[in-house]
Amino acid sequence: MYNLLKKEFKLSLHPTSYLFLPLAAMLLIPSYPYYVAFFYQTLGIFFIFLNGNTNNDLFFTTLLPIRKTDAVKARFFTVIALELLQMVIAIPFACLRGRINPVENLAGMEANPALFGLVLIMFALFNIVFLPAFYKTGYKTGLPYILSCTAMIVYAGIVEVIIQLTPALKQSLDTLSGAYLPQQLAVLGLGIVVYALLTYLAFVWSARRFERLDL
Repeated sequence: MYNLLKKEFKLSLHPTSYLFLPLAAMLLIPSYPYYVAFFYQTLGIFFIFLNGNTNNDLFFTTLLPIRKTDAVKARFFTVIALELLQMVIAIPFACLRGRINPVENLAGMEANPALFGLVLIMFALFNIVFLPAFYKTGYKTGLPYILSCTAMIVYAGIVEVIIQLTPALKQSLDTLSGAYLPQQLAVLGLGIVVYALLTYLAFVWSARRFERLDL
């Protein structure tokens, strides 16, 4: 597995995955939909799969003396690492956002722990839609990415509408006030659980599909 991960990060990783990481600084933009700062990383992940198709990465990987499940597992580790790294890099910018510009974000959620929990759920939706759909064929990337983007956009829209139209949720979740930190941490905890569960299910589903696939 170690060698497969080395191969992922040295040969398979698309340069845009690194270029999109600094876009976490978009959390400093006043009155901006902060989900977008994280959305770009899913595009970087999409480019990994697209570039892999160009280089026949999946086919040559399966020629190695490894289980097909291990190839899926290595790619999942890569995806998870990029998503979580995007979250970690965003934390300092979220802290700076409240200090240098405490004005209310008029375009959606504030950069607080609740936002990070909701973003984790958004990543989980991407994982469970895009990855199993890709491993169903081993080469189709366009339609799976369109479906996953649709799921993320619909999810973000519904969550924003619910929070903005529910006074209790808006007061406790869409704020930088430390008085509501317990509620925001609860949403973060929920996001972690949902992310772990859906990503695991996505892996199981993807591995089963790929095992049945005849390349």
